[in-house]
Amino acid sequence: MKKNISSKLFLLAIIVFAFGCKAKKVIITAPPIVDQANVEVDKKPENLALLNSKNLDFNTLALKGKADLDIDGEQNDVVMNIRIQKDKKIWAIVTAAGGIIEVARAMITPDSLFILNKMEKTYTKKPFSYIYKFTNKQINFNLLQAVLSGNALPDFMNTKSNLIQEDGVWILSGVNEDLSYRSVFNTLLKVTETTLNDAKAGQAFKVSYGKYTPLNTALFPSSLNISTLSGIKKMNIAIEFSKIESNVSVDFPFTVPKSYELIN
Repeated sequence: MKKNISSKLFLLAIIVFAFGCKAKKVIITAPPIVDQANVEVDKKPENLALLNSKNLDFNTLALKGKADLDIDGEQNDVVMNIRIQKDKKIWAIVTAAGGIIEVARAMITPDSLFILNKMEKTYTKKPFSYIYKFTNKQINFNLLQAVLSGNALPDFMNTKSNLIQEDGVWILSGVNEDLSYRSVFNTLLKVTETTLNDAKAGQAFKVSYGKYTPLNTALFPSSLNISTLSGIKKMNIAIEFSKIESNVSVDFPFTVPKSYELIN
């Protein structure tokens, strides 16, 4: 990975995805589309509850995958390790050279974020609101957590949103202040694609998920692809997960060496 990837660009990478050989996975195939006439489409609260029931419930997540990271046309093959303690913290490490060289690590909590740039020997400590330089102000910790866990976005799963069936699948959409959103669910009732757009600010976000694999009593995406636009900054991350573990013991090591410089 080239050394000119700054802390700000790494933060952008963490925000939008936010993350050896491939592990063999059991893949669950989405069933074919059924006759829409057999589905009740006018019971929005019940249908929302049904979609929410397919969310993965967890205390911790430990994820690892090979990723193709493209920032403004500069491509890098990296390995990403992500750990999540539900509703409390998201921890991530990016490594290069097949996972040998650590490039950066980050810790995100509902009210703060910390970034170590190992290549430049710097660190950043900011309130969570710092990310609004890169994305819409409605992006919060819960949304990042939902994206990384393959769950429906909690802030939009309510009766204020539009919920329809189109071509046999559920589509949730709406506008919240300056942010327009749209989520498509497959026939497994899992999110297959979500888009967020803030035309006024020139910001766009899209996440799409690959096939789903069993995890506990729910399903988890075996891969994801995230694309983002913030002003003139463009980024795409394609991740194929090689490790997916839930409710395992995890730690979140994050120590700033004394020699590192604080970057504001």
